[in-house]
Amino acid sequence: MMSILPVSKNDTSLKEVTEQTTHLIQEAGQKTTATVIQHTQKYNDAYSTMNKIIEGFWERVPYLIIGIVVFLIFYLLAKVFKIFVRKALYNRSYTRQNLVLVLNRVGSTFIVFFGFLIALVIIIPGFSPAQLISALGIGSVAIGFAFKDIFQNLLSGVLILLSEPFRIGDTIVVNGMEGTVEDIQIRATFLRSGDGRRIVIPNATVYTSAIIVNTAYHRRRCEFTVGIGYNDNIEQAREVIRKVLDKNRNVLSEPNFSVQVTTLADFSVNLMVRWWVDVGHTSIANSVSEIQTQVKQALDEAGVSIPYPIRDVNIANLPTQTPSSTEQPS
Repeated sequence: MMSILPVSKNDTSLKEVTEQTTHLIQEAGQKTTATVIQHTQKYNDAYSTMNKIIEGFWERVPYLIIGIVVFLIFYLLAKVFKIFVRKALYNRSYTRQNLVLVLNRVGSTFIVFFGFLIALVIIIPGFSPAQLISALGIGSVAIGFAFKDIFQNLLSGVLILLSEPFRIGDTIVVNGMEGTVEDIQIRATFLRSGDGRRIVIPNATVYTSAIIVNTAYHRRRCEFTVGIGYNDNIEQAREVIRKVLDKNRNVLSEPNFSVQVTTLADFSVNLMVRWWVDVGHTSIANSVSEIQTQVKQALDEAGVSIPYPIRDVNIANLPTQTPSSTEQPS
């Protein structure tokens, strides 16, 4: 017969610790497995999303290429439109030069913008021009404040080109700045100063300021002042100057030139000499220099003096002080 051995308390405690440890290990393993599965699911979702984006991109690549091609076609059409307008209207005598610029710039901009909208419709699925217009309508107030100066210059540039107060090549004066107009763009007007510098004036300033167009007419008046002595014959001097003006080939006979007494100055009798020239044949500066040189030579030959300021300096003889009789010499 087999005998049953009694179980000790130490064996029971060891068995319980073993069971608890096994249970804890199982729970940790289950939690670790759940965490790994959860992270794996996240990475799997991210990978799936990236995979969908890449697949969607490659699906839209043909549409992207077609959209770029369509935009380039409209861009080339804008260039062709510029060439057509320039050849069709630029050499017509009745066509204003600035009108050609307006048609070129506004028309080509509209063509390029229209091509841009078509390209967006092709490239972006579900896009429509109405969405762009509604978006612009929502932000119109903010855009208006942010781009107020740009829109003002844009509108002023269009009005300048349409009203045509001056043309490219004219010499104008705006706010004390003088130069030859090189270009009239939508945003600004470009001038070339007499010393070779470029002046960029915003169109809003040009449109709202007084403008002097020096080359608006072919005939321009020139003038300068010459002084003769009080002892000289005024009529003789005037006749000498008239002969100089009459012989000069650049001085126009109509309107007629004039020599008039303007001022009885301190040292001379001043004569104002005025005449007209055609700026297509000579410049004002060259004509004034030429006439002044000839007038000086003619007056010298006629014995008419051109005085310069003379001042008489009188030195008064101050009385010398003599020692008084009360002072005793030392």
